[in-house]
Amino acid sequence: MHDLASSARFTSHPSESPAALVSALSGHHTVLVTGGTGFVGSRLIEALLDAGHYAIVLSRKPGSAAVPGKAWTVGTLDEIPGDTRVDAIVNLAGEPIADGLWTAAKRRRIITSRLDMIGACLKLIQRLIARPKVFVTASAIGWYGIRGDEALDESSDGAPCFSRDVCLAIEDAAERVEATGLRTVRLRIGLVLDRAGGLLGRMLMPFKLGLGGPFGRGQHWMSWIHRDDLIRLISHCIAHPDLSGPINGTAPQPVRNREFVRSLGKALRRPAVIPVPALPLKLVLGQFAEELLLGGQRVHPVRAEASGFAFRYADLDEALEAILARR
Repeated sequence: MHDLASSARFTSHPSESPAALVSALSGHHTVLVTGGTGFVGSRLIEALLDAGHYAIVLSRKPGSAAVPGKAWTVGTLDEIPGDTRVDAIVNLAGEPIADGLWTAAKRRRIITSRLDMIGACLKLIQRLIARPKVFVTASAIGWYGIRGDEALDESSDGAPCFSRDVCLAIEDAAERVEATGLRTVRLRIGLVLDRAGGLLGRMLMPFKLGLGGPFGRGQHWMSWIHRDDLIRLISHCIAHPDLSGPINGTAPQPVRNREFVRSLGKALRRPAVIPVPALPLKLVLGQFAEELLLGGQRVHPVRAEASGFAFRYADLDEALEAILARR
């Protein structure tokens, strides 16, 4: 079997042992992570290595790394020999969806990057001598479209919008992987919270300056998840052979935008009363603002909880206090 060598250095958080996040995985696993140096992937790799597992990291900067003997960083999946042991594939790669205007070119990159990566994973799976046991791919709660107050679970249908188009493309491609007989999990991930990045990372500075407030009327729902709970859920999906298909990656207590900003202001000991008017956001950002800043979904993790998964951070106030208490 191919030996693993060279890896990235990841910074741990003193608030919790990274290894505890993947305690669902017994023994020693080799996990391939695409997007392994991103906001979610870097924390997953950190947890896997701390727990004594092996990782193969797909990165656009494959030379930037190093925990010898534990992880191996590659620039393309073609670099992985067919005799490599891969127990699980976690696909987190794709063009960022929230870092710029949704021009026609940006929309194409968002969709094609995800389809190309799932296609590359499928090619790898087909040429590996020993097949992985599971393929976990990131989808998103955008699958449900922009919704009102309706409580949504994995059986709920969706409303048309660009975010749903992206998720439909992802999940259709994932079903082609599943058609090979490989157990496939489609994680519909919500707003991932940690100070290291994502939505919360962008919101911290204005809120620290006392300039934070609700978007528009602040009535739309925000379905969120603490980043560490998402890592736990990924390892839970890998470890439980009865889990497949769509799984909502959101905490069990979604909140309205107005409640979210109130909780963030409380955690930062700052006022959060200056609203961001909807009209300027729509004029400047168009559909991006309507879907990601002013629209939302009230999503519940029904299948995750039914499978026995327990969220450590089910309450938003507790999640924000834990995140912002880190030094």
